[in-house]
Formats: sequence, structure tokens, C-alpha cells
Amino acid sequence: MPRLRQVPRAEADPVATAMYDMLFPGRDPVAEPGTETGTPGNWWTVFALVPDCLRHAIGGFQFYRDPARKLDPQLRELGQTRAGYTRGSQFVYSQHCKSCRSVGMAEDKIQAIAHWQLSELFTPLERAVLAYTDALVLEGGRVPEAVFDALRAQLCDEEILELTYITALYEMHAVMSRALRLEYDDVDERIVEVAAPPGSAYDVMAVVDRGEDR
Repeated sequence: MPRLRQVPRAEADPVATAMYDMLFPGRDPVAEPGTETGTPGNWWTVFALVPDCLRHAIGGFQFYRDPARKLDPQLRELGQTRAGYTRGSQFVYSQHCKSCRSVGMAEDKIQAIAHWQLSELFTPLERAVLAYTDALVLEGGRVPEAVFDALRAQLCDEEILELTYITALYEMHAVMSRALRLEYDDVDERIVEVAAPPGSAYDVMAVVDRGEDR
């Protein structure tokens, strides 16, 4: 379950109610979860806690899908999908694999996003977008000049700003989904101690050190 309370239809603000009507027609999404895309839908019911936050997030969705955008939708989706993958959000990655298909990206290319560095499927511009995404997400915006030069060689300033904003926005969504355990990111921490066999309390490296001392 999400870490925060979900807002049932009866308590929802008009902004949330409008989204509930669209995504969960005739249902209370807390009592009867599930969307047509197969997600639980609790991203919406948790964001509904703060209507202004939900409204702001919806504005971000409308922004990147607006036909006024100069950035090619496939380049946009490369950034969003790679951001979800590198930030470790199953939800953002999974949803944007689907979005990649909706903008006409080939299936083998979608599957190669995870290991783009070794793939020959991507154009030089697509590789620059993926490298830029990694610099934004994994390096906190520390972008090598060579990467930026590769972008600037083929994209205008407006396209680069759109790419930067949308990719950073989706890193934020990936982080929030993991922190609040929303949708497909409602998973237990995998990095935990694995118990030693009963009766064993050895620190394995201490055993190795003793062996080397002999």
C-alpha cells in the first residue's frame, strides 16, 4: 500500500474528481482500484491529498504533450523512459515503455534503452539524448561539454530546454513514486541482510583475515 493516505471519491476536490471520472468512471478508486492500463491508480488518489499539487502535476503532463512542443516525441520518450530506468522506478519505466510504442518507437529500440551504450540501434542524436539523460539523472546535471555539444549540433535551444525540463520532471516523478511506494514502486527494500545459517555468527572477512595470518 502507498505510504500516504488515499483520497476517496467522496472527499475529493473537483480537480481530483474530474480525473477520477476520466480514469475510474463510476467507481471510487480507493475502494475499487485499477486503471485501463493495468496500474493500481494510487498515484492519483495520493496526489489528490493536495489539490494544488495534483493540478501542478497535471499541468506538467499537459505541457509535455502539448502540440506546441518543438521536441520530437520520440526523443522526449527516450529521456523519460531512461530516467525511469536509471532512477529505478518500475512505474515510470514501465509506463513510458508503453508511451514509446504510442509514438512509434520500434520494439527492439525500446528494449535497448536499458543498455543503450552497447546498442547500435540508436542514431547519434538519440545517443546524445540518452547520454544527456544519464548526466541529468545519475550525475545530478553534471553534463560533459562533449555531450552538450552533440545535442546542440542537432537541436535548437528551445528543444534542449524542453528535453531538460521534461526529463528532470520525470526523474522527480520516479523519485516520488519510489519514496511514497506508489503504483509499481510499492515494493519492499531488496538490499537487506541475509541471515547466516543457524549457529553461525562469523564475519566472513574476519575468517579470511585469520587465515592469512597463519
